Amino acid sequence: MKRIAAFVDFQGTIGGEGTDDIRSLELYDFSVEAIKLLNDNHIFVIGITNQSHISKGKLTMNEYLQKLSRIESELAKCNAHFDDVFCCPHSHKDHCLCKKPLSGMVDMAKNKFSIDVGHSYVIGDMGKSDMILANNVGAKSVLVLTGVGKASLNEFRYTWQDVQPTHISENLLEAAKWIVDDCT
Repeated sequence: MKRIAAFVDFQGTIGGEGTDDIRSLELYDFSVEAIKLLNDNHIFVIGITNQSHISKGKLTMNEYLQKLSRIESELAKCNAHFDDVFCCPHSHKDHCLCKKPLSGMVDMAKNKFSIDVGHSYVIGDMGKSDMILANNVGAKSVLVLTGVGKASLNEFRYTWQDVQPTHISENLLEAAKWIVDDCT
């Protein structure tokens, strides 16, 4: 049976500023509720995050994993969870296949969980990575206006001018509500 998933960006989408690394990420007040809403509606929640500071030596994999564990613990306190999290630790010069907007992380999740990507969603605040990723894999795209979402939609729109978001939401909770409605 194919599953529907919400592929959720980290920085700027669940918390943080949008251009920082995971160490400074604190969940937005509404993020736990949003993830729980998706969980409760049987939508797989897959975290996808570029963490190029690992490749650049500015962040260790252990630091990343420790922060991820704290985020997952915070979610668990409210019975919310990621079904899995995929991280690209590479920089552009590594020429990997997983750095958003490339499809590697979505492909791994698709294969692991039998996800129907065509009926799934990519949620993020950055057009040039998250919205283009959705376009590249054939998923629906939801741009959130937190993090760098407003700037992405306005002054940096030229970096993804050939792609239209399926939906624009104020934040992750509004995106989750829209997805639940779209699935029914």
